[in-house]
Amino acid sequence: MSTSPAFTGTGTGAMFSNSPGAARVAQLKAMPRKSGEASFFFYDAHFKNAAVKILPGEYFVDNEDILVMTTLGSCIAACLWDRHAQIGGMNHFMLPEGSGDSGRYGSFAMELLINEMMKRGAAKSRMEAKIFGGGAVIAGMNTINVGERNTNFVIDYLKTERIPIVSKDVMDIYPRKVCFLPHSGKAMVKRLAPTNTDALVQQDRAAAQRAQPVVATGGSVDLF
Repeated sequence: MSTSPAFTGTGTGAMFSNSPGAARVAQLKAMPRKSGEASFFFYDAHFKNAAVKILPGEYFVDNEDILVMTTLGSCIAACLWDRHAQIGGMNHFMLPEGSGDSGRYGSFAMELLINEMMKRGAAKSRMEAKIFGGGAVIAGMNTINVGERNTNFVIDYLKTERIPIVSKDVMDIYPRKVCFLPHSGKAMVKRLAPTNTDALVQQDRAAAQRAQPVVATGGSVDLF
C-alpha cells in the first residue's frame, strides 16, 4: 500500500466561472441523470479535478477520471473497474438487505452498479473490486454490528459473482473518505479521526435501527 502526501481538504473556492474545471462541472450538471445516480457535482480544489459526491443509496459510473467521492461509517462503498474497457463505478449502501428496490440495500446497490457498467460497455467477467467502509463508528454497539454485516455481505456477494477483490480497507473503528477514478481504476482512502463525525454516527444509528439480528451461518489503494 503506497502513501501519498497527507490530504488536507476539499472545496470549491478555487473554481472560477472561466476555468476548464468549472466548465466541466457545468456540463456534468446539465446532463440528465437516472434514478439513484449521483448528481452532486463540484470542483475539487485539492485534486484540481471535477468531482461528484456519492450519497447513501447512490451510485456513479463513468469512463473518464472524474473524482468520485464518498464518506463512510458502517456503510460500504464498492468500486468496480473493467481495466479493458476502462470503465469504473462506485456505490454506497447502508444495509445488506431490505424491503423494496433501493440503493441503500447491498443486494440492489450491487446489481444496479454492475448492470450500469455493463450498459456502458464493461463485462462482468473482467470486473475487479475494491471495497471500503464497514467501520464500527458507534461506541458500544455490539449487538448489531452493521459494519461487519455489510462487509461480510459484499465479500460474499462478490465471491458469488466471481468478481475478484483486489484490495480493501474495511471494518475497524474508523470512518473513511474514499476517492475513485473510474477511467484509471485508482482508489484512494483516508481514515478519519473518530471524532467530529456526528452526521455519520446519526446515519449509522438510523441504519442500526432498521437492522435485525441474524444467525451466523491484491491491487493497491493509496492513502491520502
